[in-house]
Amino acid sequence: MARHKKTPTETHGNGDLAAKSATLSRNASASVDHYVAKRIRRRRHKVARNVLITLASLIVLAGAAMAAYVYHINTQLTGGLSPDLSSALTSTEAGRPFYVLLLGIDKDEGRSEGPEYGSSDSAYRSDSIMLARVDPQEKKVTLVSIHRDTLVNLGSYGEQKINAAFAFGGPAYATQVISQFSGVSISHYAQIDMDGMAQAVDAVGGVTVNLPTPVKDPQYTGLDLPAGEQTIDGRTAALLSRARHAYDAYGDGDLYRAANQRAVIMAVMKKVLASDPVTMVNTINTMAGMIKTDMDVNTIASLAAQFRGMNVDTDVMAGMEPTTSQYKNDTWYEICQTSAWRKMMSRVDQGLPPYENDADDPARGVSAQDSGAAATGEAGTTKTGEGASASDAPTYSGSVLVLNASMTDGAAGKVATTLKNRGFTATADTAAARESTTKVIYNGNGARSSALGVAQTLGGGVMPQANDGSYRTDVPVIVILGGDSY
Repeated sequence: MARHKKTPTETHGNGDLAAKSATLSRNASASVDHYVAKRIRRRRHKVARNVLITLASLIVLAGAAMAAYVYHINTQLTGGLSPDLSSALTSTEAGRPFYVLLLGIDKDEGRSEGPEYGSSDSAYRSDSIMLARVDPQEKKVTLVSIHRDTLVNLGSYGEQKINAAFAFGGPAYATQVISQFSGVSISHYAQIDMDGMAQAVDAVGGVTVNLPTPVKDPQYTGLDLPAGEQTIDGRTAALLSRARHAYDAYGDGDLYRAANQRAVIMAVMKKVLASDPVTMVNTINTMAGMIKTDMDVNTIASLAAQFRGMNVDTDVMAGMEPTTSQYKNDTWYEICQTSAWRKMMSRVDQGLPPYENDADDPARGVSAQDSGAAATGEAGTTKTGEGASASDAPTYSGSVLVLNASMTDGAAGKVATTLKNRGFTATADTAAARESTTKVIYNGNGARSSALGVAQTLGGGVMPQANDGSYRTDVPVIVILGGDSY
């Protein structure tokens, strides 16, 4: 059979078909590749979108959780305060100094009968009272303690100890009374259960304080701490802040206890300001259950941020209201030395240390101080050059004659015993005439350091005076107990 030969036309037609087939194949492959790529892009876009949605959801949830966390802290901090407190507080100006009232409520002090505050003496009274002047621009803080037994007139409640203001009218009334008493406007309020002192210290991992003298209080707090630098936990810090009877031999135990409280607060401040923001908020959360304040967590954190870099060792100043003790109507009171108090608060309001010299601080050399404070006294009370000298260092030895110029029998004997317990050789006698004010007189510059030790032991902010010839010269130091003391 003859084989049919393809004509050129037929041959060319088959080539076209092959070419078309190849083209179709390439086009199909390209379509598949395009489709696959498109699906991959869609899948990637979908995955990316899902990741973004997930991340956004997590951010929203984290924000909601943080908001809930902050709300929880704020509820603890500000909840339970009387609504009339805001009317007793004044507004602050950005960057300007302001005052915070700090009240410590100690429910272990036998004041736990009745409501937390109300119209009964059996309600809780403020166990410690402290004014804090806060200067954000200069990064300085001044802590001034007010003696809880200070005698004041509470109007319709009559003459009372100043710590009764909280029992009678709560935070608002206490703020009004203390603002009037100190002569300054108060912008913020903070109330801490003294058990919260332990939580505050534990929250920052403990604090270190210097104890110039041993703290022995076996009957009340059980403390037995040696002199020197001590790193203490929360429980020990809280007991140190309560241990007024550890200083009975020095006279006014509340004077030294208040100084211990300031030292602990300064040590906590140092730790908090050195922490990062997250740790700071967590610390506030830990303490929130024991603190009531008008400030929310954002205000506190913002304020702390402004004070970052602050040198707590030099820029925290401290002091205490100058008082003298008086036995009246079968009760011991502290009588404010009004002129000295006004002078102190005037210095504080100007941003100066409460005391002109270290030696003016009656708690110096006895009570605790923050471990970083200068060896000469509490942080911020270093010598200012206003009459300071080497003889400003107190000593606790030498002969002292105590003369009773008050109307209280046995007053000189009691003071002489206190001085003997401190290390002095003290005798008691009756003054030739009545005196209205208490004086510490010294004979010669060599006796000044002993006179400073006597004044600090007695407390009350009495400054020694050189004998101008009006008193005896046969004894180094003479104490004249005036009517303002007993």
